[in-house]
Amino acid sequence: MFIVRLMPLAAADYGILADQSLDLSAHGPNFNDGEINYAGTVIPFVSVSFGEKSYFLLSAGLTYRFDPFLYAPELLQTEISFGIGPHEIKAGRMQYTDPLGIIAHGFFDGLSLLFNTKAGRIEIGGWYTGFLFKTRANIAMTEDELLRLDEGVKFDSLENFKNTYFAPKRILSAVSWENYYLGGLIDFRFTALGQFDLTDADLNSQYFIAEFALLTKHFVFDLGGCFELIQDSTGWEFQEMKKALAVKAGLTFKFPTYKERTLSLHGIYTSGVFEDGSFSPFLPLTTIPQGDLLNVKISGLSVFSLNYLAKPAEVLSLNWSASYFVRSDLGTYHHYPVIGIDSDGHFLGPEFYLKLFWNTSSGFKMTTGGGFFIPALGNAARDMDVLWKMEVSFVFSLL
Repeated sequence: MFIVRLMPLAAADYGILADQSLDLSAHGPNFNDGEINYAGTVIPFVSVSFGEKSYFLLSAGLTYRFDPFLYAPELLQTEISFGIGPHEIKAGRMQYTDPLGIIAHGFFDGLSLLFNTKAGRIEIGGWYTGFLFKTRANIAMTEDELLRLDEGVKFDSLENFKNTYFAPKRILSAVSWENYYLGGLIDFRFTALGQFDLTDADLNSQYFIAEFALLTKHFVFDLGGCFELIQDSTGWEFQEMKKALAVKAGLTFKFPTYKERTLSLHGIYTSGVFEDGSFSPFLPLTTIPQGDLLNVKISGLSVFSLNYLAKPAEVLSLNWSASYFVRSDLGTYHHYPVIGIDSDGHFLGPEFYLKLFWNTSSGFKMTTGGGFFIPALGNAARDMDVLWKMEVSFVFSLL
């Protein structure tokens, strides 16, 4: 399902959107063992702009799905923004994504300050996760949080609702500095993130990210890395300090054609369990699934991807991707949610996926796609059948 990002469209705008998705997946040719998933969200929204860079946006949603059945109301992107010259102040429930796209992604409640200065672009933010709907927040840093994430929402009492609806109570803070050099040819960014646990788990983490990009007319080369510190504590008593690593690199070629076409190669590595104990599994705040079929957590995983993006028409675009998944170690995960392996093999196999996007100016967007994952081309679950999936989703206006 999409995370629909709404932005002010005019001086005043309002409406109701429907976001619906349906997918069918199975192992091998037996349709009887397949799984059908249907989910949707109805989203009323209102936005008001006042001034060139200032606006207020309010959006809510009723999310529902079947098998397992779930329905839940939630507040979606709801923020107020003030533009003060080249600077910006935002407060409310806003979207945030870390520079590498693997640590924190989604809605967060808090405040963001953006300063455009001669020394570069500086962004400071602080957010709280405890009021978010747990399914959309997708925070599972501990085993208990993972089990709680899979539970349904209980409406039989206020206490049960609070215990089953809200995401874990954590604070995320960020300080980011970005600057361009040589007339925009080189982009450099440094970001420091802090995650502070307000639950009984007492699991805190800090992320220090550096990212470099070389931007030319037809090529973009980017390289980034993250050094993570993890503290396990009980109450005020410090127990253990852990270290983790993540490295991400990419090369994108823009075809010199009239219609947009790009070909990109990306790779990402995250640390697992080192035998000498020097590094631990990389631990993000939010669980951002890797792959369209495998849907695994990034911890202790390496992914290599080839992507082709084309826009043959104004309303039509397509994206084809081929990815290969490798376990960085054998100790981080012994069970994957899709293929459920427990073996001594590092190579999980490749995934191939094609998506078509149809986006009209009338407020209608459709995505359809399909692909397959082949464990036989790895050594971790070689005897397992091919996993395939077909999907279709719509976003359209009801008002």
